[in-house]
Amino acid sequence: MTTTRFTGITLQPSHTIGRAEFSGPGFRNPVAMVRGEDDTMYVVSRSYDYRPDGKRITICTLDEEYIGEFARGVTTAGEGDPSDADGSLIWPTAIALDSEGNVFVADEWLNRISIYTGDGAYTSKWGTQGSGDGEISSPSGLAFDQDDNLLLVDCDNHRIQKFTRDGQYISQFGSKGDGDGEFNMPWGITVDRNGDIFIADWRNDRIQKFDRNGNFLMKFGTSGSGDGELDRPTGVAVDKDGNIYVTDWGNDRLQVFTSEGEYVTQTTGDGSLSKWGKEKLDANSEMWQERDIAQGLERERLFWGPIAVTVDDDDNVFVVESARSRVQIFRRQVPVFFGGRL
Repeated sequence: MTTTRFTGITLQPSHTIGRAEFSGPGFRNPVAMVRGEDDTMYVVSRSYDYRPDGKRITICTLDEEYIGEFARGVTTAGEGDPSDADGSLIWPTAIALDSEGNVFVADEWLNRISIYTGDGAYTSKWGTQGSGDGEISSPSGLAFDQDDNLLLVDCDNHRIQKFTRDGQYISQFGSKGDGDGEFNMPWGITVDRNGDIFIADWRNDRIQKFDRNGNFLMKFGTSGSGDGELDRPTGVAVDKDGNIYVTDWGNDRLQVFTSEGEYVTQTTGDGSLSKWGKEKLDANSEMWQERDIAQGLERERLFWGPIAVTVDDDDNVFVVESARSRVQIFRRQVPVFFGGRL
């Protein structure tokens, strides 16, 4: 008897975390997040230049318990001016945790990496603007490899660089172009269980895969809006089974691919009112009345500029939406069917 195993993936909406706030429970234009231990989440809010106080890292739990925040924007002598003071942020883009739980945040305006403890205490920084070895220009994605070295997406230099945790340059790969192993303003990055590296090649509308040494392995994606096509992909994640998740920013959707890059499924979002959002509405009864008469609220369910995606080993899929100041969480469902033939 021969037996064939078929698997498929569906994304079941779980819940939504967030509301638009410059401080406290909520986010303001979030651009990245990372999972910590004990169900904690670190979410990066980019905010606006005229509201540097909204630039921060929020710590919360999967159940939407607000723990605190750090790296709040600091104003200089000019009212509302952002600051480059140690620990402050101007244009944060990405976040990663090392093996000890330290928090690394990339800032594309300051061209530096700021480092904090898991509780948010600032410890150090590194980074020099430029195009030489170890210099960076508009850093975007961050990810740690299996050796606890930091892989940095050097967006404006169209390459990936590897550093030690204290910023010592190790190596690089990539250059500007549209050939295999070349990039055009890359953005997101992730490392899978095998140590392979995936890059969201933003302007080339594709995902590229490399081995741990930066050798090109494969690519998938072409420009467009059809199934499997991409329009400015920003984020990429790989689950424990090797399936690949891509935030298709220009198409306002999340797409899922097999480990070989074959299209599987997609979602355009199914957001719900978050616990934080409900608490705010309950404290302002007139806001409930305004929602009751508002037109087009069904659009709130949908993604608007999804910018980052993260997966965990518990089959949770997290999609960061900057424009709606929230994180939509889905549960990965993998039905398995067994069939036999004598």
